[in-house]
Formats: sequence, C-alpha cells, structure tokens
Amino acid sequence: MSQDGEVDMKEVELNEMEPEKQPMTGSPSSPAAGSPGSLAEKNGMVKVKVPEEDGEADAGTKFTGLSKEELLQVAGTPGWVRTRWALLILFWLGWLGMLAGAIVIIVQAPRCKELPPQEWWHKGGVYRIQALEAFQDSDADGVGDLAGVQQRIDYLSSLKVKGLIIGPIHVNPPDDLAGTDLQEVNPQFGTKETFAKLLEAAKKKSLKVILDLTPNYHGQMPWFSLETLRSSEFQNKMKVALEFWLERGVAGIQIKGVEQLNDSQLLAEWKNLTSQYSSDGNARVLIAGTGQQDSRQIFSLLNETSADLLASPYLMGLGSEPSGEKVENAIRDYIQAAGEKWPSWSVGGPQVWHMASLVNERLLRLYHMLLFTLPGTPFTNYGDEIGLQELPGQQNASRMQWDDSANFGFSSKMPPQGGDSNITVKAQSADSSSLLSLFRHLSELRGKERSLLHGEFMMLRSTVPGVFVYLRSWDQNKRFLVALNFADTPSTITISHSLLPPEAIVELSTDPQRQEGQLALKDLKLESSEGLLLHFPYIA
Repeated sequence: MSQDGEVDMKEVELNEMEPEKQPMTGSPSSPAAGSPGSLAEKNGMVKVKVPEEDGEADAGTKFTGLSKEELLQVAGTPGWVRTRWALLILFWLGWLGMLAGAIVIIVQAPRCKELPPQEWWHKGGVYRIQALEAFQDSDADGVGDLAGVQQRIDYLSSLKVKGLIIGPIHVNPPDDLAGTDLQEVNPQFGTKETFAKLLEAAKKKSLKVILDLTPNYHGQMPWFSLETLRSSEFQNKMKVALEFWLERGVAGIQIKGVEQLNDSQLLAEWKNLTSQYSSDGNARVLIAGTGQQDSRQIFSLLNETSADLLASPYLMGLGSEPSGEKVENAIRDYIQAAGEKWPSWSVGGPQVWHMASLVNERLLRLYHMLLFTLPGTPFTNYGDEIGLQELPGQQNASRMQWDDSANFGFSSKMPPQGGDSNITVKAQSADSSSLLSLFRHLSELRGKERSLLHGEFMMLRSTVPGVFVYLRSWDQNKRFLVALNFADTPSTITISHSLLPPEAIVELSTDPQRQEGQLALKDLKLESSEGLLLHFPYIA
C-alpha cells in the first residue's frame, strides 16, 4: 500500500499469525514499543492502546476500607459497646463454669490411698539355694558351686523372684569352732573372687543375693554350744563377719536357729548393722530362720525378734493332706499373731528338703498358689518350681534337674542319678501347662499387682468346708479372688459378699484344662484339688 494511510499487507499477515508463532515482545527493560529500535518495531508489530471502560476509568471511587478515625467512631457506637460487653461476660462465665466443673470432679473423685512403705523383700518371692552343692556343678568335680549359680543366672531371673539365699559357704569343719572361718569361702564352692563375680552377675539381673551366715551349719547345733554363743569373743567374730560380707555387697544376711539364741539383744545388734549398710535405696535385710513348727513358739519369735523376716516351716504343720478348714484356721491364727510384723510363708526348708516330698502330689500346685497370693513374702527352695523331690532312702539333697541328659545337666562328668525326666527345667519350660509355667506366672503377678503386693486380706465364707476362699484388694486397683479346693473331689460353691460382683474373670488355674473367661460366683464349680485365681475391676 501507499505510505499515506494504507496498511502494509506484511503487517496484516504478521498480526494474523497464530499466537504461538508470533514473535516475543521485549522485556520491560527493553526500549518501549514503537520507539526507534524497539523489538516490536523491528518485528513489524504495532501495539494499539485500547481505551478503558467507564467503570475502570473512575479508579478514584474504589472502596479502600475505613480509616483509623472512622473505625474508632464506629466502635464507640452504643450497639458495638453492648456487643463487646456481652461477649466478654460470656467468655468469663464459660471459663468460670469450666473451672467449677473441674473442681467438682476433683472433689468428688475417689482419693488414691497412700502406698505403704515397702522394701524389696516385700515385693516378691525369695528363692533358696542353700544346698549349694546340689544346684549346679561348673567344674565337673561332682559338687555344685558358686560359678554354677552364675551359669544359671538367666534362668533364675526368669523366675521373677526378688532375691536369692546362698549358702552358707564359709569354712566350717563340723562342730569345730577353732577351724571355722566365717570370712573365708569353702574351696569346694569357689573363692571370694568367684562370689564377687556372682554378685555382679546377679546385680545386672536385678537379683538380690542374701548370704546365710549360720556359723556351725555342718555341725549338730548352729551355734556350737550355749557356752560359745554367750562368749563375747564369738559374738565379736560374728559382728566382724557380718561387716565383712555387707561391705562386699550382699543384700542381706540370714541366720538360722534363732530359737537357740535366748537373747533378742543379739539380733537387735545384727539388725542395726544391716541398717547401717543400707544406702542409695538398697536396703539390707536380716532374715532370722527357725525350724520351729509350733505356732506359739513361732509367734513369740516373730513378735520379739528385730529381724526383718522370720522364715519358718510353719505350713508343714498342716500335714500332707490338710482340709480347707484346717488351712483357713492356720492362716488366720498366723496373720493375727503376726500383728504389724510382715509375715513370710514356706513349705519345707534347708533341713526338711523340698515341697514335693512333704505334700501330696495333687496339692503341689495348690500350695504354690497359696504361697504367692497370701499377704507376706513367699520362700521356695530350688527345684520346688519343677516339683523336685528326694528319692527314697536318699540322705543328701536332690541335685537340680536341668535337662534330659544322663545326669540331668547337673555336671558334665557325673554318673547318672535316678529321677523322672519330666521333672526337668527343659521339659517344663516348653509346656505352658507345667508347674514351672504356673510358678513363673504366679511369681510375676505377685511382683506387679498392688492387691497382691500389699493389699488387704479378707477371708470369705465358703459353703463347702473343703474350700478355702479369700479376697485380696487395694484401693482402686484390680481385685483378686482366690478359691482353693483341698478336697480330692469336685466341689460346687457359692461365693457372695457385698464387695463381689456376680461374675469374675479367670486369671489363673492350677487345672490345665480350665478355660479362660468369666465365671459366675454363684454355683462355681471347682475340680478336685483345683486352685482358682479370679480377678475383677474396682467399681466406685
């Protein structure tokens, strides 16, 4: 076209190109379009400014919000003042209402009962390895020793007990006062260094080691003679020996035959020593042992002694097949006589061997449940957890039976001894219905459930004389109901009390065939010789 107003056809063709094929315009920093040398001009592109619409042209009339002065003017109007006051009052009323509700809940909620002071020996069982020579032989000489105990420390930890009673282990020719050395380890058991290693291994497993320091444990009388006992020189040797072993880290001392002391002041002095060595939350225990089974003599010792625990074979007096009524009366008498003292329970002992040799086999599981659910500390001998017993005519303590090898794992070179291959740790560890599994379960419950740790003890009336029933409860914690059928026939009982619900849940039974679940406490059937541990929750 001509230069006087006609549009050049090339420019029209460029403007009609597709957008993606059109050349890019320059950046804001590049020369303005239409100016000489601009990119738009160079590409033959003409930019046309479109006039703004009327509504956009009046930009000065746009709303930009209220100014500070206008906001203050509006906020001061009566309507907004009343609104603000109403919201403020509602906020504080809501806050005060929530505070009042929280106070009501706190006041009306049942208060937690203060826990009684307890030491470690109150919180679980104590396992006695006093016939050390029969527990585990580590050097194939046919005699159990301290190193053997250390070899079995993992097993001992699995029993969930709190403490081990070891020995005596000191040098003691029978009835030989001059040859007795209370501070020296009998070489057949090891050395003081071996004992120190055992203490360290037990500490890593949170097991306390108590040393039996009965002076004349190989002789006829634990104190040699009454003249020796009254000797100030001998008493001083005992004091020095107690200090010697306490300094080496034992968690306590046991002394048997205290019924022969006839002097409660001696026990008070020894108790004072163990107290002096208690530090950093590690209390030391003094255990007094007696072979007395007469209730009056035991009760007298229990109330007069300064020891922390008095161990006795009291339950042996029940006989091998007691009735439920006889057991109930014996337990009631003992607890009443104990008064404020912490009781302890055991069947058997160092001189009377194992539980399985003393009670009828059908009652063995029942006795274990009794020991671990009564208020107090349960004592058991090594092997009681698997039903170990003495063989007919056997003079020495039975060797522990670990596995099904020729000598039951007691020693690597010992000749085989007679015994039942089912009464071994190996066989029972793999069987959830075994006596060992029952022992572990009971021991674990005893150490963690507050109702069993320090709960109140209440005997409940049973409709059947052969069944012993009691309740263990503590504050707002789970309650435990124990029903023990000592009869050799099944029994059906009804347990009723204002503290009991209509049903309870099976926690544990001595009968492997018992199914888990809830049981009605009315017309509750117990199998022959069955012990049943039930639980139910606290209801306010």
